[in-house]
Amino acid sequence: MDRFLRACRREPVDVTPVWFMRQAGRYQPEYRRIREKYSLLEICTIPELAAEVTILPVKQLGVDAAILFSDIMIPIRQIGIPVELEPDVGPVLERPVRTASDLKALRPLVPGEDVPFVLEAIRILRRELDVPLIGFAGGPFTLASYLVEGRPTRKFTEVKRMMFGAPLIFHELMERISLIVTEYLLAQAEAGAQALQLFDSWIGALSPQDYEAFVYPYSRKILSALEETGLPRIHFGVGTGELLPLMRDAGADVVGVDWLVPIDVAWDRVGHATAVQGNLEPALLLGHEALALERTRDILRRAGGRPGHIFNLGHGVLPQTKVGTLQRVVEAVHTAALPGREG
Repeated sequence: MDRFLRACRREPVDVTPVWFMRQAGRYQPEYRRIREKYSLLEICTIPELAAEVTILPVKQLGVDAAILFSDIMIPIRQIGIPVELEPDVGPVLERPVRTASDLKALRPLVPGEDVPFVLEAIRILRRELDVPLIGFAGGPFTLASYLVEGRPTRKFTEVKRMMFGAPLIFHELMERISLIVTEYLLAQAEAGAQALQLFDSWIGALSPQDYEAFVYPYSRKILSALEETGLPRIHFGVGTGELLPLMRDAGADVVGVDWLVPIDVAWDRVGHATAVQGNLEPALLLGHEALALERTRDILRRAGGRPGHIFNLGHGVLPQTKVGTLQRVVEAVHTAALPGREG
């Protein structure tokens, strides 16, 4: 079995596996050339293009896993919610979801009819890749945030207004999102994805109390439904230091850790019966390379060679990152010894 999948299951590996969130993107000259001809949406919806972009960093960086190139709003868009993926902004909705009547637009997802291009891209990739393929979806709170706010935000005012002021509407919204995400991920698994990541990137905006009351039940419902696939389930968010045990309890086999909590502290909070993924600060890759490599080695030292660590960033690769820096981080991870591996 492959080292990435072995690590997801906390089995011994020859070297620590490594991949990067947003490992295909604007930092790559090859990707930028493709974007000169095609929009982000076109790349996401043309299977051959999505596959080509997905494979780029695997060949270029030597990472141990590929992640399907797509956008978390694709299933929302495909059920008929008008979403524009604006460059340098993100998902933008002309009409946010704010009322009970607005919820009617969130119909169930029928993967074979709504996202056939995603499933075909996965099938292409399984034929062409020699590393495991990770499928993914946006988490329920993150998708709810985009739907209610109407665009990216740092304050989450409108979604929290709904959560606290109209909880029945909020819970119905989360229920509908959860069903969409579950069907989307199950279809990816059936098409050939070998691991599944739930990106609930913005749950760090919530206190543990509010996460447990308003989000945890839906994340648990999604991740529990995925158990039948037998695939590793990765759960990730930013600013989640106080939420890590709850993310584990929601059903994650691997908990993704941002850069704000040291990996050893995070693993203690998660518990060593669960694998962890992370957690280099993405902006370190923009500075002196020697420092980035020093911090890479520090993360590996803190992980201690214990089975179940997958090296990654604490969030996605930034567009200003140099390809060569990422290549040397991969080399540093792959050449590091694994002290205490038997632990």
